[in-house]
Amino acid sequence: MESVAGIFSTRESGAKAAGEIRTLVPEKRIVLLTPHTTSEEAEAAIRTTDAESTGIGAALGGTVGGALGAASGATLGAAAASLLVPGVGPVMAAGILGAAVLGIGGAATGAALGDVAEEGLDEGLPHDELFIYEEALRRGRSVVVAFPSDDDLADQVRSAFARNGAESIDAAREDWWLGLRDSEEEYCRAQGREFHTDEVSYRRGFEAALNAKFRGKSFEAAAPDLQEFFADAGTDEAFRLGYQRGLEYQKRCEASTTKVTRATG
Repeated sequence: MESVAGIFSTRESGAKAAGEIRTLVPEKRIVLLTPHTTSEEAEAAIRTTDAESTGIGAALGGTVGGALGAASGATLGAAAASLLVPGVGPVMAAGILGAAVLGIGGAATGAALGDVAEEGLDEGLPHDELFIYEEALRRGRSVVVAFPSDDDLADQVRSAFARNGAESIDAAREDWWLGLRDSEEEYCRAQGREFHTDEVSYRRGFEAALNAKFRGKSFEAAAPDLQEFFADAGTDEAFRLGYQRGLEYQKRCEASTTKVTRATG
């Protein structure tokens, strides 16, 4: 089962899109991710009726961070977890699957991930897109992820996202790389590489280092799995160089977030 994601400039536009697709996808298969949200703001965001909120509830299946019990009229799976995501900072993940989506890199355990497997959604979790979600959240944007049951519904979800002003994951990925390209070209040239011929392989390696399957692993440690996904990873020097730079990029993002969190905490 595939996932469909959209990036929204505001929490309000993301919440509106999430509400619209509830006619297409069950609530428990919709996730709304928003950055820098307090527990009070999260609780308010998921209320859709005048019913009283139940306030702070039990932890959601052992996930990291506090979980919010939602009112009878709440949306997105009637739960929201407040998570501290490495490299991003505080994030509100509304929806039963929210913590599991962000937990691909290790933030979620227990029942949350068990529910994903039970629903048959674990294969649809976007391991190679997680860093795009993170980048969007770092920039103050919101992300909606849905798991429609078939291709026709997936197309309808994409249309709903577009009507609400979403940027596609592919477009966000290209914008992200465009922002990095000049500095990476300069780095490659300093290493004696011809960037115009190496860029494709270099970028594949860079993004591989950000993939939740390989994140934080040295090239040597990840090599067997990398060669399974990228047949030439072991012999492509541009790929290896990009992978190393991707690891450094992730470390910089995490260090920057740690500084901000300490300064504001």
